[in-house]
Amino acid sequence: MEDIKQLIKKLRNYEIRIRKAINSQMQGDFHSVFKGSGLEFDDVRSYQYGDDVRHIDWHASAKGHGTFIKTFKEEKEQNVFFILDVSASQEIGREQLQKIDISKEICGVLSLSAIKEDASIGLLCFSDQKEKYIKPDKSAKHVYEIINTIFKLKPSSTKTDLNKAMLMALNTIKRKSMFVIISDFLDDNYERNLKAIARKHDLIAIHIADDRETAFPNVGIIPLHDKETQKTVWVNTSSTQFRKRIDHYYKESRDSLQKVCKRNNANYLYINTREDFVPKLIKLFKVRNKYRK
Repeated sequence: MEDIKQLIKKLRNYEIRIRKAINSQMQGDFHSVFKGSGLEFDDVRSYQYGDDVRHIDWHASAKGHGTFIKTFKEEKEQNVFFILDVSASQEIGREQLQKIDISKEICGVLSLSAIKEDASIGLLCFSDQKEKYIKPDKSAKHVYEIINTIFKLKPSSTKTDLNKAMLMALNTIKRKSMFVIISDFLDDNYERNLKAIARKHDLIAIHIADDRETAFPNVGIIPLHDKETQKTVWVNTSSTQFRKRIDHYYKESRDSLQKVCKRNNANYLYINTREDFVPKLIKLFKVRNKYRK
């Protein structure tokens, strides 16, 4: 593993790239990388064509003087909560560029961005159990504690339970926050709690993947070791049916997650370990700023 000082230096450089790019694009109208993670009621005004009907103030409108809509302002104090998958399925990829390495770097750079905007930052690292929980707080010392924790953490379990992690986060964080889930999402039956988070909070799902999960060499029958179950199965990599089944599973999982996020007004971001994730983060936050002005 990289020296922690070198690691923080690299993360700071990533954070600077993101901030400069967004500031340049917003041309002086930049508010926050994390704009829109918390809104509070501000006032009411007359309804205008194109306004979101969900924000109509029916009580004010019932007085018979027209239709009125609630307006909101961004909370000055942001709350950002990271849910980081540290299960064994994340340990796929090239040395120091495994899914878990990229996931930790993304969590680290976004933590640095959030603390610069005076946000409170919290963290839940999970497998099929709570591996580490850090209560939300805001200070330079706190963000370095988070970075140090995630890069030194040795999980107790190899398995995954996304549903349990999301439920734990929902029960722990009551105040409206930005939730950032960073995972390969290789699990089942978590959609209900994902929707619950999206309804209550501002959700970003960052989906991490690696080519090695689907791009098997055509070398005939080989053993595959499942890091989560610690079991080995033999598969025929020359089989067209096997390759189609693997491709279909990963594509369907990705499409399903993307659709769930879209239907529930959550942001979805897919990142392959072989690509530079910084431009994708920049694009994500440009989109968020554009639609949340």
